[in-house]
Amino acid sequence: MPDTKTTPAASWTRLRGAVRWDTTVGALLLTLLICSFSFVDNFGNALNISFLIGNTLPIALIALPMTMLVVSGEVDLSVGSTAGLSGAVMGALWNQGMAIESIIPLCLLLGVVCGLVNGLLVTRLGLPSLAVTIGTMAAYRGIAQIVLGSDSVTDFPTQYLDFGAGRFGDTFIPYAVIPFVILLAIAVVVLHATSIGRSLFAVGASEEAARFTGIRVKRLKLSMFVTTGALSALTGVFWALHYASARYDNALGLELSVIAAVLLGGIDFDGGKGTLGGAIAGVFLLGTLQNAMSLLNVSAQSQIVVTGVLLVVSVLAPRIGREIARSRARRRASAAPPVSPTAVT
Repeated sequence: MPDTKTTPAASWTRLRGAVRWDTTVGALLLTLLICSFSFVDNFGNALNISFLIGNTLPIALIALPMTMLVVSGEVDLSVGSTAGLSGAVMGALWNQGMAIESIIPLCLLLGVVCGLVNGLLVTRLGLPSLAVTIGTMAAYRGIAQIVLGSDSVTDFPTQYLDFGAGRFGDTFIPYAVIPFVILLAIAVVVLHATSIGRSLFAVGASEEAARFTGIRVKRLKLSMFVTTGALSALTGVFWALHYASARYDNALGLELSVIAAVLLGGIDFDGGKGTLGGAIAGVFLLGTLQNAMSLLNVSAQSQIVVTGVLLVVSVLAPRIGREIARSRARRRASAAPPVSPTAVT
């Protein structure tokens, strides 16, 4: 008969095992929401919640592929510029009289090309993704400025603008949240319930070991860069419709918010660890915090400082936690009595 008694030490160990960084971020998000509903004026009205979700969706959209990319040990800092280039091309083609139904697929194709360039430079030439995407971040933004100049295009079809910024009746639910939920469900299944997801974690944990097990590492990483480019372009289209403006500097600095949210959600920057649930909790934690600070009239500069501090904390805290755990394991190992040779024989 199994022993059903549980000692306090065992219960404490089990509790510590259950408390992970991503669940902590989820608890922080819930706490922040409760505090904001209770103490921040106008936070809880449907219009503000709709604004909060709508303004956070561009970050959340790119966070889906970015989470997979970081899990595999790579990063893409050109996502904001790809979104800006997509919006600029959308505005330029619309000015030339092309139908919006034809423009959107072309913008997505453009995102695929941008992601393909990043992926080929990383996987075929062996260049570090951080350096490559810093370069393409500047290049894509420059091309966007060449394409559209300083013009601003605002006269998109009304039904598309309504989809980008509208909501269901008097509720707080934006129209655009529906396709996002579908994409989120697909991403969760791919990362956490398919062989592709298991391969991404394996590559992030040890690329050489993954290669020896038969995983096609370069092809897998290339597909992640292409997916990131495509969803960045989709974000650029959504951004132009949501804010009713296509400019070359759309989504400027978006990459910082995406990286901050993903790392805040517990995705290890070295790869191999993390969950999409944690990443999305990190996205909405940042979005809620910025919304509450705006309602409290906190300056934009202070909000940037808070975002930067959160980014540093999100990188340092999990590493400090791992070091503490390793230190405790070493102390337990050194305190354990030596094994007697007679016990072995």
